[in-house]
Amino acid sequence: MKLALIIDDYLPDSTRVGAKMFHDLALELISMGHNVTVITPAVGQAKKVTEQSVEGVRVWRFSSGPIKDVGKVTRALNETLLSFKAWSAIKENVNEHTFDGVIYYSPSIFFGGLVNKIKKHCKCPSYLVLRDLFPQWVIDAGMIKKGSLIEKYFKFFEHRSYKVANTIGLMSEKNIEVFKQSNRDKYPIEVLRNWADVKPVIAEDSATSFRSQLQLQNKIIYFYGGNIGHAQDMANLMRLAKNMQICTQAHFLFIGQGDEVELINQLAEQWNLKNYTYLPSVNQNEFKKVLAEVDVGLFSLSAEHTAHNFPGKLLGYMVQSLPILGSVNSGNDLKMLVNSNQAGYITINGDDEQLLKDAVSLYESASLRKKVGSNAYELLKNEFSVTSIAKNLVSKLKQVK
Repeated sequence: MKLALIIDDYLPDSTRVGAKMFHDLALELISMGHNVTVITPAVGQAKKVTEQSVEGVRVWRFSSGPIKDVGKVTRALNETLLSFKAWSAIKENVNEHTFDGVIYYSPSIFFGGLVNKIKKHCKCPSYLVLRDLFPQWVIDAGMIKKGSLIEKYFKFFEHRSYKVANTIGLMSEKNIEVFKQSNRDKYPIEVLRNWADVKPVIAEDSATSFRSQLQLQNKIIYFYGGNIGHAQDMANLMRLAKNMQICTQAHFLFIGQGDEVELINQLAEQWNLKNYTYLPSVNQNEFKKVLAEVDVGLFSLSAEHTAHNFPGKLLGYMVQSLPILGSVNSGNDLKMLVNSNQAGYITINGDDEQLLKDAVSLYESASLRKKVGSNAYELLKNEFSVTSIAKNLVSKLKQVK
C-alpha cells in the first residue's frame, strides 16, 4: 500500500514519544513492503514544502508557525492552520493514485481537514491513532471552562477529526468507555495499544557515559523523560524525590520540556533537593543512551484526568527492561495491566506513602529491579510490539471498501 502518515511532530528534531512511535511505525511498514510518506509541519521553513529522507522514510515537511513550547493562544492559532497550510503545500503532489490509505495521529486535533482532502482526492480510507482526549483533559484540569466558547471551538475540530476516520484506535479499554460516554456509538472504535520497536540499546562504556558526565556513577537513578506539564502533575514526582532523601544513593533525573519545568526547578530549590537533576530535551539517540544507563522508569498522570492514558514513555522504559514506578488517576486500567504482570509498581495519584514504599523497595533490591524490569520487557513484547500494530493498521485499512 501507498500510505500517508500524518503527525504534528517528527524526527530527527523532535524529542517527543509520538514522533518516535510514528517513526518506528513507518520503518516497520516499509520493512513489510509498503510505500510510506510522512506529512508533518516544519516551523519557520521558507519553502511551502520540502522533501527529505529520515533513515529511509520519505518526509514531506510543510511550512508552519510554532506549535510546541509556545504560548497557548499562539499554539491554538497555528494548530488551527495546520490542515490549510499542509494541503496548500502538498496538493500539487497528490492525485487519485498517490495514496491508498492515511494513518493520522492525535494530538493534534486539527488534521481533519487535511485528511478529508486526501481521502477525497485518493478515494482511500483513514485510521486515526487517538492518544489524547483533548479538550477533555484540559477541562478536567480546570484550564478551560466546560460550555465556554473556547471549549466549543476545540470540540468542533475534535469531532471533525473523528468524522473523517474509518476507524479510531484508542489506547485502552477504559479509554473506550470514556470515549463512548461523550460520543455514544457515533464512531467506529477499537483498542490500539501504544507501540515500540523492541530492540534495546546497549549501554555505553563507563568512561563516556552520561553517569560519568553527571557524576552519578554509584547512584540508583530514578528517571523521568518526556513532557513536563499539567497533565503529568510533576509535583507528584517531586514530592517523591523529597521523601526519598532518606535513601542517600537514590538520584532523580528528569529530562524533557513543558510548562511545569519552572515549577519542578522551583520546588527543588525550595526543598533544597540534593538528589535531583533536570536537563532539557535531548535527541532520540541521546535519549536511548540515557535509558540504557538508568535504573527505574518514572511517570505520573494527574489525578484530575477522566481519560485513561498509557504514556508512551513507558514503552521506552520497557524496551530497556526498566521497572516502572508511578501513579495514575483513579480507575486507570494501566495500573492493573502493569501491576498484574509484575512489570512495575503503580499507585493512585495522591497515595504518596505507597509510592514511597514502592520506590524504597526498588532502591533496596537490585535483584527486584532486574526481575520487575525483565517482566516489563516481556509485557512489551506481548502487548506493544510495533510489528503487530502495523499489521493491524494495514488490515483495518484494507477492510474498508
